[in-house]
Amino acid sequence: MKKRNFIFLGLLILILAAIGGVMMVIGRGHTVYFDNKSLDYEGKTYDAPYKVEIYLGDNADGDAIARLYDNERGSATQIGQKITITLIVTQEKGGDEGEPTVYTIDLPYSMDGPVINLPAYLAGLPEEAYLSEFIPVVTEEPDEEITDDDLGLGDDMGLGDF
Repeated sequence: MKKRNFIFLGLLILILAAIGGVMMVIGRGHTVYFDNKSLDYEGKTYDAPYKVEIYLGDNADGDAIARLYDNERGSATQIGQKITITLIVTQEKGGDEGEPTVYTIDLPYSMDGPVINLPAYLAGLPEEAYLSEFIPVVTEEPDEEITDDDLGLGDDMGLGDF
């Protein structure tokens, strides 16, 4: 009887571990950032197009998730290890919009907020050039100095001099 319980318990643990592993891969949510910024890579400059419209999915129907002009960043939330986007690129101001083009990008599991540099990606550069991780910058506010005179209460308390 005891051996049978251990077998069922072991089987249950294996099943739960397998479900957890599958859910970790297919259910991982990413906030994906898109940069439309010029990039220098191996001595060559890749200029940002004037405007890039980004649509989630394999068509340009519906609302764009981002319309990025030069030096702008947009974002989208994606569940899974791949993101499919449709891009419409306008190279210069007043120029013709390009044809909608569909791209499927693999998202690394190890990154929480992947940043995709669109000019580098569109130029066909390797992943190390167009992909980086978003790291938020924390700014600290300076501490307000408290003096012995007002104990941090300020002079406008109406207490006057004692």
